[in-house]
Amino acid sequence: MLVTSCREGVLDPHGPVGAAERLILFNSTAIMLVVVLPVIVLTLAFAWWYRASNARAAYRPDWSYSGYIELVTWSIPAMVVILLAAVAWIGSHELDPALRLQSDVRPIRVQVVSLDWKWLFIYPDQQVASVNQLEIPTGVPLEFLLTSATVMNSFFVPQLGSQIYTMPGMTTRLNLLADRPGEYPGLSANFSGNGFSDMRFLVHAVPASEFASWLEHTRETGAVLNAEAYAQLAEPGINTNLQTYGGVDPQLFERIVQPAAQPAAAPGKEQ
Repeated sequence: MLVTSCREGVLDPHGPVGAAERLILFNSTAIMLVVVLPVIVLTLAFAWWYRASNARAAYRPDWSYSGYIELVTWSIPAMVVILLAAVAWIGSHELDPALRLQSDVRPIRVQVVSLDWKWLFIYPDQQVASVNQLEIPTGVPLEFLLTSATVMNSFFVPQLGSQIYTMPGMTTRLNLLADRPGEYPGLSANFSGNGFSDMRFLVHAVPASEFASWLEHTRETGAVLNAEAYAQLAEPGINTNLQTYGGVDPQLFERIVQPAAQPAAAPGKEQ
């Protein structure tokens, strides 16, 4: 039962970021158990020793203070707080979402757009895109640039790690890596409206050769993601279908981030 409950979650990482975050979770839990377990044991021990039928238990109604007890009850929690702070401080710097992962392999850039209520993934260097499915090669660092076309949202792949927010009018950065092939569920981790619960996607990690084949197939069979196609895609609604685009407007992501910065249409002409 314990092994089954760990699947497809933060306790079943398939990448260096997820593994590091699980280690922080384990370390933090172990540090806190230093206080929790003795308190549980001592509570049961005191209840048993000072039971009404135990004549050997000393009754001291006038006792009120012990320097040794004060030392223990204050020093141990203080040490726990210091250790937890150290774990959080080190982990927050080593796992900075914008920090590039060390690798000899050239990273793949992915532009992520959260819509109502679907996910759009654009590969700017490969000039392809997909909806609700993120195809990636194993062992290759991923550099995400994320934004929202509507309201604030949150991008989260539990097995790869690092939940991060997407916000309209700005971008956030995230670096991840999948170290083995598999299918890793992703989801929206921030309430964003009626279709929030169905706003899910699938990360499909495959060997490099299969990823190259997917790119070639997508370019041959996918439609072109231009302004008109994007306008249709951006209409609010639940879209659980897996769509791919064999061509992408190179300036589409920039226009999504800063729509007000685009030049206005000339009088009498449609933009």
